[in-house]
Amino acid sequence: MNSHKLRTAVKNILVYAILIFFAAIMLFPFVFMLTTSFKEPKDTFNYPPRLLPRTGLTTNLNGEEVPLYYVEVAGEEKIYALVESNIRTAVFANITNPDETWNLPLRDAEPKGGFTNQEKTTFNGEELPVYLITVNGRTIEVVQVGQSALGRFVDPDNPQNEALANVRLSQPVERLTARPQNYQDVVELQGMDRSLTNTILVTLAVVLGTLTTSVLGGYAFARLRFPGRNNLFVLYLGTMMIPFVVLVTPMYQLMVYIGWVDNMVSLIMPWIFSAYGTFLMRQFFLTIPKEIEEAAVIDGASRLQILWRIFVPASTPALATLTTFTFLYAWNSFFWPLVIINTGNTANHVLTLSLNVLRGRASDSPNLILAGAAIAILPPMLIFIFGQRFFVESATSSGVKG
Repeated sequence: MNSHKLRTAVKNILVYAILIFFAAIMLFPFVFMLTTSFKEPKDTFNYPPRLLPRTGLTTNLNGEEVPLYYVEVAGEEKIYALVESNIRTAVFANITNPDETWNLPLRDAEPKGGFTNQEKTTFNGEELPVYLITVNGRTIEVVQVGQSALGRFVDPDNPQNEALANVRLSQPVERLTARPQNYQDVVELQGMDRSLTNTILVTLAVVLGTLTTSVLGGYAFARLRFPGRNNLFVLYLGTMMIPFVVLVTPMYQLMVYIGWVDNMVSLIMPWIFSAYGTFLMRQFFLTIPKEIEEAAVIDGASRLQILWRIFVPASTPALATLTTFTFLYAWNSFFWPLVIINTGNTANHVLTLSLNVLRGRASDSPNLILAGAAIAILPPMLIFIFGQRFFVESATSSGVKG
């Protein structure tokens, strides 16, 4: 008995571990997008990429803000301030002991014999000029075997203490931070606040319109009996199989004829009639017992009262599912707004159009692009999370009776 419980526990742990692993893989791009939207511009180009946003610390030195770095001084890592970068330096090797080398600024080396009559010597089979450098109070004859560029670092507490180090190989002193100004910059750069308002209005109008027409259509096809009802329903349902690209041209011509081109109403009216929504509500209404409806008719209720007081309250899962799907589609719609709304008419832009323009205007600032993407993604994600319970309930409880 104990061994069975142990096997069951191990099995459950493995299942949960696998599910958590794949869930982390699926969530990582979203988390990375969200954290990058709070980064500074230069932090987005770090290699290797880092998940959390960081900012470099600075200190005030002689009235100027200079960055802090970790620098190795006498075998010990210390925090120094970078006061000068890209100093031309040379790698010098001791003529008598080639394994002994120094990386010093060129200005610290003096040509032996002067600049006009500088002596030369053969070093590793190559004739090289000889320099004199001073190390720990002694003068050493050296040759230049390489060159590089270093930065000059000083101790913030005692500027007399200096050190030379490669800036690119030095680790800056950083702390975890966040830059919420990215979202304000996106709004100011692309007018994202107006686009967000337009998107909310269009989405709400489409959702409310779709719910209204779907509920009325679904009730009519489920409960009202009229000639050709089933054939009309099949015909209406068949429109779902028509690809959207086939409808673009006639829809655009219709908008031109009506005069709705470059107008927000063209983003609403064509989408408030949904064959899928009508089908979903019809199938759910079929699961409601007819006896309830007959009892309401005997009590003198009208068709509209029956629909509003009985069918609508009982179909909350189906309504939540339809609301979620319609909201996601209307919020993320891109192709139709791109066709019907002019690029220059920013007053009628929705979020997807603004993000498309932002992609070009802020191509050198990934943090701003991802901040705009976060603005567009978070609302539908929250709607889906809140409506998930109703969606699952609808999927498990609704039937598909004919």
